[in-house]
Amino acid sequence: MRKRLWTIAISMVLTMVFLAGCGEKTQEDILEDLDTTLSEMTGYKANATMTLQTGTEAQKYDVEIWHQSDTYYRVALHNENKDQNQIILRNDDGVFVLTPALNKSFRFQSDWPKNNSQVYLYESLVSDILLDGDRSFTASEDHYVFQTTTNYQNKNLHSQEIMLNKKDLTPASVKIMNTDFEVLVEVEFTSFEMNASFGEGDFETERNMTGASLEEIPTMAEGEEATEQPLTVLYPMYEPDGTSLTGSQTVQTEEGEKVVLSYTGERNFTIVQQRSKYVPASTPMNISEGEPVDLGFTVGILTNDSILWSYEGVDFILASSELESEEMISIARSVYGTLEK
Repeated sequence: MRKRLWTIAISMVLTMVFLAGCGEKTQEDILEDLDTTLSEMTGYKANATMTLQTGTEAQKYDVEIWHQSDTYYRVALHNENKDQNQIILRNDDGVFVLTPALNKSFRFQSDWPKNNSQVYLYESLVSDILLDGDRSFTASEDHYVFQTTTNYQNKNLHSQEIMLNKKDLTPASVKIMNTDFEVLVEVEFTSFEMNASFGEGDFETERNMTGASLEEIPTMAEGEEATEQPLTVLYPMYEPDGTSLTGSQTVQTEEGEKVVLSYTGERNFTIVQQRSKYVPASTPMNISEGEPVDLGFTVGILTNDSILWSYEGVDFILASSELESEEMISIARSVYGTLEK
């Protein structure tokens, strides 16, 4: 009997040792797998839902992401409540921001998306994991979870939680948090196809502009003026210390009514607002020094001394020769809703 019990005990120990040897992968194993995946990946197609908590109320976007090789990107964002698609496109001709409803396009010579973290790009998330030596790591039944620092244009986006599917290391979700660990941006991936195939012309500028325009309910016909309505002036909820609103002027131009808000003090800036117009020709506006910038509610155009964006049928320009880019982004991000400062 004693020999039998001893045999059972030895068997249990050997079984435990075997199971331990076949157990969960270590963090080092996963990092190595991620590095291999990144180097061998030829591209992907993904769909996700992005929720933003950076304004007065949560906003939800559907995001479609295509990536091929090292240089081709197509990120289409759609807010169902705003009826306005935007597409960030990178091809052999440069980086583009397309607004098909207005037939508008901007072209950059930019390193996007390599110059900052990008919450909906898989390779950006993996790079953030691999490069952060202070990352934290946990594992659940179905997921690996990493918490890392970030390199977003908005420095209030301080850290992120990246959840990967255990079976294939594809992204499941991302949460971006501020310094108080409040979630400001959340992305839920609904599908992900690794090493996807693409058709000829999938990343061509004109094809994407035309295709997206046909999918939308047009806001106005070509050559037609926007319906004149009273312009609801929006004000930034954030102002730099020592700077405040000192003037508001309405100007009548050939293009319609413009409202100019002047902020003066330690760092002066101006915000111009005007109703959006449909552009008959889709020739891109070239931006020699600039890049796309995520404003939360829309994609803006950042240059050395200005940010341009469209929101709910209104074009905005924030201009300043005295503000750093990060502070201009913070001000632009705070121009939302109908609340007056």
